[in-house]
Amino acid sequence: MKYASIILTLLLAAVQTGFAQDDHNEIEVFRENQRRSLEKSAGGPIATENIRFVNYFSFDPEFDVEATVEFLYEEPTIRLPTSDGTSKVFKRFALLHFSLQGNDLSLPVYENASLFQTKMQANYLFFPIMDLTTGDSTYESGRYIDLKRQDIKNGKVRIDFNKAYNPYCAYSNGYRCPQPPKENFINIAIPVGEKKYTGPKNHREEKPIMAKDFTAREKKIILSGEPDEKMYVLQTTLEKDSIILRTQSDDIKFDSPLLEHLTKRMYATVTDPEHPGVGIAAPQVGINKNIICVQRFDKNENDFNYYINPKIVWRSALMRKGVEGCLSIPDMREDVLRNYAIILQYVDHQSGNKVEEIIEGYSAVIFQHEVDHLYGILFPDRLEEQQRAEDATVELNEQIEFWIKKNTILP
Repeated sequence: MKYASIILTLLLAAVQTGFAQDDHNEIEVFRENQRRSLEKSAGGPIATENIRFVNYFSFDPEFDVEATVEFLYEEPTIRLPTSDGTSKVFKRFALLHFSLQGNDLSLPVYENASLFQTKMQANYLFFPIMDLTTGDSTYESGRYIDLKRQDIKNGKVRIDFNKAYNPYCAYSNGYRCPQPPKENFINIAIPVGEKKYTGPKNHREEKPIMAKDFTAREKKIILSGEPDEKMYVLQTTLEKDSIILRTQSDDIKFDSPLLEHLTKRMYATVTDPEHPGVGIAAPQVGINKNIICVQRFDKNENDFNYYINPKIVWRSALMRKGVEGCLSIPDMREDVLRNYAIILQYVDHQSGNKVEEIIEGYSAVIFQHEVDHLYGILFPDRLEEQQRAEDATVELNEQIEFWIKKNTILP
């Protein structure tokens, strides 16, 4: 009986070793396929000679876990910021509950709202992660793990962190990579999967966005008053206004002859003594074009300037919280968490050249508020994001609250 027990133990150990070896082989195949995919991408994110800089941690079966899937229903759409300063629309699809290194974790997995238009891609789910290795030994904007709807069986799904990989933005510019929300931060180190890319970054030529001119409807609105005449400000309380406020705007031709007329009217509107503000976006006056007018408190004159086709291409980890309001949302003032500093890219309205500028403090808050308008995002949407992420772990040195005095003029 004693010998039978020993033999059984040895057999079980051999089986477990075999399973671990199979998993290890699976990871090696996954990594080889990833390298080949990168090599075959002509004009893609990385030059063939730089594939050698794509490296991985050692395989660790402890980071291959099974999660219980809690499906979510009637979730609102949310916008995740992307590496190019824009955003992509997602919905939370489910919460994944699992244990890792003695920690009970719950992380959301997302479905891309736009993917439902493509049958081939509708099966894919978006599962981004950040952990204590992020920015150190792994890519500073987080990593992704591929999951599919069909992977979920009997309310369970396998998550193999050994398959965590870098988005294309780790290797090159010119891509729109969604950044993981704070909800997807794991407060332990995940030293498996792909490491930080250490090779030279590829400078991929960005595809130009086709700028448009004003529509006939927009021209009529612009020319309905003199240059010094204020415009009607759309309100979220009216359904027809909300449709325009929730519509993503298009880039505008920098040499459009009506630009000057519109920006003067926007200035007259935002400086109206009865309803003063510190910023206004074109959608708020019924024009779905990427134009904003912002008061520059970081400049000596505190003048208003207008910006064509603005994009936020970088946001600081340091945050600030302050009260915000909106000319389009009556009687609402709330504390909103924003990035303390940004890099703004916009088009010079005289030359048509791209300009980049570092902006900090309250002026950065105004820019974030107004650029949000161009993507159909209102500040209550940001409040909802904060509410969902309030239980997420945030490093103390990455969140500092600044408070703006009451009765301050609001964006």
